[in-house]
Amino acid sequence: MVRWAVAGDLAGLVAVEVAADGLFEQVGITFPAGTTMVEEVDDPGTVLVDGFPPDGFAMIGWVDGNVHLEQLAVHPDRMRRGIGGRLVRAVLDHALAVGAPAVTLTTFRDVPWNAPWYERHGFEVLGEREWGPELRALVEHERELGIEVAPRVVMRR
Repeated sequence: MVRWAVAGDLAGLVAVEVAADGLFEQVGITFPAGTTMVEEVDDPGTVLVDGFPPDGFAMIGWVDGNVHLEQLAVHPDRMRRGIGGRLVRAVLDHALAVGAPAVTLTTFRDVPWNAPWYERHGFEVLGEREWGPELRALVEHERELGIEVAPRVVMRR
């Protein structure tokens, strides 16, 4: 069941994110050291979770007037059970409910559970000419943080 996170959920989501990030080592991607994205969340109202305790989460924000999916993570032990799909549907439903014209995200182009997975959920690669100023700044910030360790794309639905 997808629901909005409460403050007590956030600490447990760190383990979900760390475990999910560990999967990238299988495809030769190692993230730079530092805090996880969920550790930087101040408002649990920006995080959708699935399960009690949560097995996965979706962090959202706003970029160029669109809902932006900042992070989607599912614990590897709970993958392939529809959790990611439920979370994406909840993000899309939220965007519709708040009148956002689209949902955007950035992801790895060639990792099977990244861009190809989002394409199966109706997202399309967004060409650089279509990026707004906030999205352009976000991509540049990701590069500065060292996240672009493999080819990345911006996607929109």
